[in-house]
Amino acid sequence: MMKGSEIRETFLRFFESRGHKVIPSSSLVPEDPSVLLTTAGMQQFKKYYTGELDSIKDFGTKNTTSVQKSFRTSDIDEVGDESHLTFFEMLGNFSFGGYFKKEAIEYAYQFITQELGLKISYVTIFGGSDNAGVPKDEESKHIWRSLGIKDIREEGMESVFWGPTGTSGPCGPTTEIYCKNRDGKDIEVWNIVFNEFFYKGSREELLSGNSDKRLENLEVPGVDTGMGLERLTMATQGVSTIFETDLFRSLMDLLPRNMDMRTKRIITDHARGIAFLLSDGVRPSNKEAGYVARKLMRRVIAYNVLCEDAFDPLELLKKVCDLYASFYHELSYEAVSREMKTESERFKNTLDQGFKELGKFKIVNAQSAFKLYESFGLPYEIIKEVGGEKTTDLKRKAFDEEFRKHQEISRAGTEKKFGGHGLILDTGELKAGSEEEKKKVTRLHTATHLLQAGLREVLGSEVEQRGSDITPERTRFDFSFGRKLTPEEKQKVQDFINDIIKKDLPVHCKEMSKEDARKTGALFFFKEKYPEKVNVYYIGKDLDTAVSKEFCGGPHVTRTGEIGHVTISKEEAVGAGIRRIRAKIDL
Repeated sequence: MMKGSEIRETFLRFFESRGHKVIPSSSLVPEDPSVLLTTAGMQQFKKYYTGELDSIKDFGTKNTTSVQKSFRTSDIDEVGDESHLTFFEMLGNFSFGGYFKKEAIEYAYQFITQELGLKISYVTIFGGSDNAGVPKDEESKHIWRSLGIKDIREEGMESVFWGPTGTSGPCGPTTEIYCKNRDGKDIEVWNIVFNEFFYKGSREELLSGNSDKRLENLEVPGVDTGMGLERLTMATQGVSTIFETDLFRSLMDLLPRNMDMRTKRIITDHARGIAFLLSDGVRPSNKEAGYVARKLMRRVIAYNVLCEDAFDPLELLKKVCDLYASFYHELSYEAVSREMKTESERFKNTLDQGFKELGKFKIVNAQSAFKLYESFGLPYEIIKEVGGEKTTDLKRKAFDEEFRKHQEISRAGTEKKFGGHGLILDTGELKAGSEEEKKKVTRLHTATHLLQAGLREVLGSEVEQRGSDITPERTRFDFSFGRKLTPEEKQKVQDFINDIIKKDLPVHCKEMSKEDARKTGALFFFKEKYPEKVNVYYIGKDLDTAVSKEFCGGPHVTRTGEIGHVTISKEEAVGAGIRRIRAKIDL
């Protein structure tokens, strides 16, 4: 019986032997600002499908393979059943014009049936959509039949048409492979996406059919596959659930035998998610990825308190790091345990307050339960457990409905934040919902150029941009650097920026060939594919003596004095060798 780690290595070697370059997993914190966390293996390859980046130049081949650490926030409140996870590993093979349906399906068939010795129960193909103008995938059907697969089922857009990741991107029909677990239940193990189109909108808009946006043919069709290691291990090891595989057994063994299975699953899932999020630089907070990390951490802490310290959360996290560190070298038990201890000390006071508040209620309904959850972090299960007879009429469905209402209110607040009628500016890096917000992000954009110049001035030329995201409230800038900045270094960077602002230097734009622009020493984002003619924005009297010069599409202020005072509000790690700075401006 193959272990999960052996399946992972077998997969990579299989595709490496067939001309695929093995690419390390990207961080759980993505460069794409339109998504909160990395949810699929294709995210780091998105620009290779669109032609913005060249895989031959970067990888020496049109075909790659990876094991991508992934996290899906949509499943947090589903964890506890037999199949849902937050953190998981996605095995994938990708082709950017190297091969298409025939080879992709044949590779999948060979790996499943020959390398793993599994039997394919059935496969699905895209049955076509008149609404989207995409015909039935007869080619995939023919290929599967030629391999001896007789049970081929046709499905619709909702099931077997992969939509774009984020707000736009490559998409296309898919074919899925199903195998059986020990109980004879058919489970989907592999999804093969044929990226034939580009859609300027979200998956939800595509599926709704109400958008005026249209599918555009990609110049070079590509292949994007995803196979969850946990599900595949379940099928290969002949067990009934993912939690019976060797990927979870040693974690489950650290929990009390008399603990109910749902709680065990939640704790082990969350322990894996916590270890990987914290090791990728996420820190518990009330916003974005930090909110997700804090939610997982506090749920585990709450269960530990409820069980009267019957298990040790730190022991669980140590086991996760021990199990995965040989493959994911960035896992750091030191960092993980430090953050968990700090959050535990902080949260236990809040938890005590939550239990006291719970004690004040005569009856706990869905509204009061959600208030306890939102204010004190008490999960539904713990409210039910501690509340006793007070929660007799409290049902998960009603609690989930309150949760849904809260999400809708949050979404409405986000829309209001950006003007209520969508964005008038969205370059991917800059976002604004009104003319006033556009002025703010323009000032922050120029400040970000100065931020990079300041970092290179203080820390050296090893600093390179790794991503940025600018809203009316702040700029977020990711850069390559191997350690935490000292307070003195941060102050020097901030002083550098504000000194240039005080000098009220002019901001110029000059169009030139890409080659000539590089010769000037202008900085550019290494993952961006630039046209032959580029704009170079530079700050200073002339290009030769400029304090900052970068390839850029704008917009920018005309003089640095328009920016206002810049304050660095936060600096943190987001992955191995990658730091993140947040800064804001005050007029």
